[in-house]
Amino acid sequence: MAHFINLVLPIPLERNFTYSVTTQEAALLKPGMRVSVPFGKSKIYTGIVLNVHTNAPEAYEAKEIHQILDDVPIVTEIQLKHWQWIADYYMCTLGEVVRSALPNAFLLESETLVLRNTETEVNEQDLKDDEFLVYEALQHQSVLKVHEVAAIVDRKNILPILNRLLEKNVIKLKEQVFEQYKPKLVKYIRLGTSYMSDDALETLLDSLTLAPKQSQVVLALFQLQAITKKPIASVELEQASNSSKAVIKSLVQKEILEEYTIRVDRVDFDATQEVSNAKELNEYQEQALNNIRKAFDENKVTLLKGVTSSGKTEVYVKLIEACLEQKKQVLYLLPEIALTTQLISRLQEYFGEKIAIYHSKYNVQERVEVWNNVLLAKHKAQIVIGARSALFLPFSDLGLLLVDEEHESSFKQFDPAPRYHARDAAIVLGSLHASKILLGSATPSVETYHNVKMGKYGYAEITRRYGNVSMPDIELVDIKEAQRKRRMKGHFSERLLEEMNDALEAGEQIILFQNRRGYAPVLECLTCGHTPQCPNCDVSLTYHQFRKQLRCHYCGHHSALPESCFACGSADLDTKGFGTQQVEQEVIKLFPEAKVDRMDLDTTRGKHAYEKIITRFEQQELDILIGTQMLTKGLDFRNVSLVGVMNADSLLNFPDYRAHERSFQLLTQVAGRSGRTKKRGKVIIQTYNPYHQILKQVTTEEYERMFAEQVYEREQFKYPPANRIIKITFKHKNYNVLNEAADWFCSALKTNFGGNVLGPEYPPVARIRNQYLKHVLVKMDKKESAVRTKQNIKRIEKSFNAIAMYRSVRVIYNVDHI
Repeated sequence: MAHFINLVLPIPLERNFTYSVTTQEAALLKPGMRVSVPFGKSKIYTGIVLNVHTNAPEAYEAKEIHQILDDVPIVTEIQLKHWQWIADYYMCTLGEVVRSALPNAFLLESETLVLRNTETEVNEQDLKDDEFLVYEALQHQSVLKVHEVAAIVDRKNILPILNRLLEKNVIKLKEQVFEQYKPKLVKYIRLGTSYMSDDALETLLDSLTLAPKQSQVVLALFQLQAITKKPIASVELEQASNSSKAVIKSLVQKEILEEYTIRVDRVDFDATQEVSNAKELNEYQEQALNNIRKAFDENKVTLLKGVTSSGKTEVYVKLIEACLEQKKQVLYLLPEIALTTQLISRLQEYFGEKIAIYHSKYNVQERVEVWNNVLLAKHKAQIVIGARSALFLPFSDLGLLLVDEEHESSFKQFDPAPRYHARDAAIVLGSLHASKILLGSATPSVETYHNVKMGKYGYAEITRRYGNVSMPDIELVDIKEAQRKRRMKGHFSERLLEEMNDALEAGEQIILFQNRRGYAPVLECLTCGHTPQCPNCDVSLTYHQFRKQLRCHYCGHHSALPESCFACGSADLDTKGFGTQQVEQEVIKLFPEAKVDRMDLDTTRGKHAYEKIITRFEQQELDILIGTQMLTKGLDFRNVSLVGVMNADSLLNFPDYRAHERSFQLLTQVAGRSGRTKKRGKVIIQTYNPYHQILKQVTTEEYERMFAEQVYEREQFKYPPANRIIKITFKHKNYNVLNEAADWFCSALKTNFGGNVLGPEYPPVARIRNQYLKHVLVKMDKKESAVRTKQNIKRIEKSFNAIAMYRSVRVIYNVDHI
């Protein structure tokens, strides 16, 4: 009987594919295992087995698989169910979810190799110069990779050259699958087996009297073995004996020493540090913990709303302890990588080496190791801390799922697909594992708090800061009035400078928040008013003074700072607006004695960049830290007494229905970094409109009032939480084709859904990377079936793709757009 397998391939196609396998292979294969398969003319892809069956495909003849890559499944059945839910709910393909979920090292793809054709005679006179270069290289090297050919001919597009060489039978092409993951092997040294006895050892030391360096190495090995009972690493021995690799190598060649390797994880936390007991909870934390446990008993997703610095993490620690006692795994989700740095050191105090970390700053090799540790439920992966991608790990028995700072928009993935929301996907993952789910925030999202009000979610609250520290004193400063009276120094009001002086004199630290990186968002000619624009996007270039560059924050295009205006030739250029670089420069001039640093996307590109800046600030090596919204998210600095918000209006005046909610959350969170120990903190918010409703609510901490106003407004205009929304984006390089296509699709949507369709409309930045964009918003009533609505939209897309002119227009779905 013929056997077949259904596979999901990591490509954006709706269908799964069927391949034929032998009876022996069918007995070995299980859902979740990887196999490499031929796809298309010659490409080889890695697929995940969905099921094994005996039904031959009707539409095509099933190809045979290339090879089986695993002995056991690397993806669990619960993962496959979860990924299928993500694909269905967020209107993407299962292949796109697999591509996003699996570490790249697991997705083996074939690489095209170029070989010399030895079966034909080649007339060198017939070859062009670039063809001859490739032919000559193949005389010296039997195989060339595609990127090597590109380097030889010094061209990026080498396909025409290879095609010409194929036509002339000079070369052959071959596809080869290569493994990306290589385990890390550490070299260790021990004494040779023939020198284990005391007599042999004495003879050895006597024989080495004329080789003092070699004798020193052997003696150093004995000393290390006496001190530690662990294996001695080659590097360790080299340092202890103060010798070189060559000396150790010569002793290994003489078989006096033996060299062996041990496989180790690339990320390993120090198991030697002592684990301390969790802190005792105060009465408010204890009450919140009891409320959480009651809600968990009712199997409810629970929200913990605790003011900033109320000690939510200590409550989490108690819940983690209880979960680990039941021998279950814990997933702790955070919105930003920056947060993991501080949290790891805090949790390590309590849980030692039971913690694993997973986020995008980890390289491919490290991610594979974390994946395997979680899959095997190892001791070192009982608690997983990570950003949104940690959701995709292969948990076998997930007992507790924590989503900290659940209101953060960073939990939403924007590009590429799947465009999922980690908080919502985590709730589904938790329900599949039947685990406890806790969402934590000082300023919960309107949707989450609405679910609490409706009785869908459980609720616990901490209203006091830990140690009964007072909430910060928030003051609004009218910079419009200050500018009119000429009382500003650069972008600093007199009030902010006064408070900064006081804080520095008292030896306290300061955080300055400006939600825009770079030096200035606009460079303008004072003669003709021209502003340099990005050639690929409809946006002005941002001036970065550090590199004397103009940069586009959408596509990365950059050019040198012009000496004169491109339009009129005038040398009279000036900047408008300000970013973190300009704030940093002004602070250095105003406070030359203070130690200043900046934390934004430009300064945190390295793997350990976040860690270095946060550690320096924690250890009080810095006085003033300037940053973007990275600074606002749950970081705990004990010596910060002042927080300055440089300009609150840029947050409020944003064309988005969530602008006011986000402003309230961001300003409350950044204010929460101040005064976290004994002394009451101070927050200065500079604004042109100190009478704005949201700013007043921030100063008086009126979350309930903000929530009630937002819900009322959104109910009037049919936005979440009253309605669900799907944003459909159309992308094309041709302006006219895009307009026609968007109009056609939108009219079909309006026929189906009536007045609940807005658009098509151009976004504020209507062209990015030379692709024009147009948006359509579909509002779904909560009572309507979301599944049926999505099916109708997909049906319209099929008709849309049947029109040849529109087929090249890219249609992107963003479900629950935020």
